[in-house]
Amino acid sequence: MKADDLLHPTRKGLYCPPGDFYIDPVGKVDRALVTHGHADHARPGNRAVMATRETLDIMAIRYGEDFCETRQVAELGKTTTIGDVTVSFHPAGHVYGSAQIAVEWKGMRIVASGDYKRRRDPTCAAFEPVKCDVFITEATFALPVFRHPDTAAEVEKLLVSMRRFPERAHIVGAYALGKAQRVIRHVREAGYDKPIYIHGALKKLCDFYQHEGIELGELRPATIETGKKGDFAGALIVGTPSAFADKWARRFPDPVASFASGWMRVRQRARQRGVELPLILSDHSDWDELTQTIKDVEAEEVWVTHGREEALVRWCELQGVAARPLHLVGYEDEAE
Repeated sequence: MKADDLLHPTRKGLYCPPGDFYIDPVGKVDRALVTHGHADHARPGNRAVMATRETLDIMAIRYGEDFCETRQVAELGKTTTIGDVTVSFHPAGHVYGSAQIAVEWKGMRIVASGDYKRRRDPTCAAFEPVKCDVFITEATFALPVFRHPDTAAEVEKLLVSMRRFPERAHIVGAYALGKAQRVIRHVREAGYDKPIYIHGALKKLCDFYQHEGIELGELRPATIETGKKGDFAGALIVGTPSAFADKWARRFPDPVASFASGWMRVRQRARQRGVELPLILSDHSDWDELTQTIKDVEAEEVWVTHGREEALVRWCELQGVAARPLHLVGYEDEAE
């Protein structure tokens, strides 16, 4: 039996014929298994959706309660039979509720990782290596140049700047799901206990994280309609990346523009965004973590998707591991 008989790419995404389902489909399908709540992996309109309870809740927040006809909760580590296939979900460490999906049939196991990271994240469960025959890995930062620095050191850069420029507001751009809450939580762990101001687009998800027991401290709306610019001197403000492009960001006193992303390793990207204080803080694995994960799962074959596919395929080949790019379309890495 070939691995493609169990799982293979189609124009709608990864399809499992013996189970008749798709993993993170990019088109509308009858049955979707979803790894996490980011919009390029979790889309509305599928008839039936299986995901962790957290991811299903996140999809309801983002798309409304009717984002699908029926929902099925996947409990981490518990096996479920779909058609002739056994399915199980395992922590991916990417964002809250994220999971890898293992599919087994006729003695073969394929693990679709979705997006994942190996760094500690106080807002989600840690990645769990799952032994398998075929491992499907993302490749967002799959070049040797991408080696993420220490998280605490990056957070300290922000706090040092705030102490150095107490008259200026510090605005941190962070993706609405996962990154924003992680930045806030790391700052809290570093001892910052003052109110943090957030863009309105972050409120629902931050409220959800707090409701789930992930303590983010006092959060206030980042609006000056009822106050003055000077009221935000020395404040820490977290907003969506898109907010930097509109007049919202210019309302604050002499703001220090910061951005939390693994892409801040690339100086040209920081300059293009007008970022004064780049924070290299990623929700994806770097080169060393990607290669270590491939060793950890002990797969005989690796499929590489959405990112720098060629470099990781070549590394696998040099290690004696069969590998190929999947060339899946519809998945983004800019919102990282």
